[in-house]
Amino acid sequence: MTEIRFDDRVVLVTGAGRGLGAAYARAFASRGASLVVHDAGVDPDGTGGDPAVAEAVAGEIGGFACVENLETEVGCRRTIEFALERFGRLDVVVQNAGLVVWEELEQAERSWERLRRVNVDAPFHLTRAACEPMRKQGYGRFVFTTSGRAMSKERTRPGLAAYAVGKMAHFALMIVTAAEGEPHGILANAIAPAARTRMLSRPVEPGELEPEQVAPGVLFLASDQCTFSGKVLEAAGGEFDVARWTSSPDIDFGRDPVSPETIAAEWAKIEGLEAAV
Repeated sequence: MTEIRFDDRVVLVTGAGRGLGAAYARAFASRGASLVVHDAGVDPDGTGGDPAVAEAVAGEIGGFACVENLETEVGCRRTIEFALERFGRLDVVVQNAGLVVWEELEQAERSWERLRRVNVDAPFHLTRAACEPMRKQGYGRFVFTTSGRAMSKERTRPGLAAYAVGKMAHFALMIVTAAEGEPHGILANAIAPAARTRMLSRPVEPGELEPEQVAPGVLFLASDQCTFSGKVLEAAGGEFDVARWTSSPDIDFGRDPVSPETIAAEWAKIEGLEAAV
């Protein structure tokens, strides 16, 4: 088995001062990567800002701390420039930074703007800024962060409207980045993690959902040994699986428009629950 290493690779991890991001940064550093540890040091609701959060992890692993505010396009561009100015290249971007605020749909506008800026706008601007240098060097890896809470009705929770929109924005951006980047040696995939961080709302036992149990999946997706694009790796507590979306077989009703009653009557076949005759 070939060891996965990141010698001579430059890795940017956003939200790397705590939790999952810090676990990722430490794991990359342990395998030879040059690290940009990004974290604005904000409170759980996105307010405030403590540069010591990023500086502590960067100092521990020998990386560079970046404390730009990702709520602005300028802050996102400066984050990418920060990496390029210090290392001359950027090989991996792990889009880990995010916010969660629990507000049901009727109240979700209260925090929508801030969550949109961090969970939707920031990955968009970071990706756009990083693609050009990756294209020029003919190599790049993006790891986006989505969530099972956003991917199915059975797994979501009331109050996560704005959060879920952001996580599916990561998914959609990953898909487009994968399609556009592949001809240029740029691959994009996503991690859907569950871990004991300050964003987790339920208590867990020690060792049950540790960030370090997710990190190996992120390192693989960011490595040379990952040769595919457009996948979602779910990871929690040492368990891994790939999320898939499939379409049922087409039911052909011909070119003349059918009635909505026909759709209702044939729904089980359209959904693939019954075999078409």
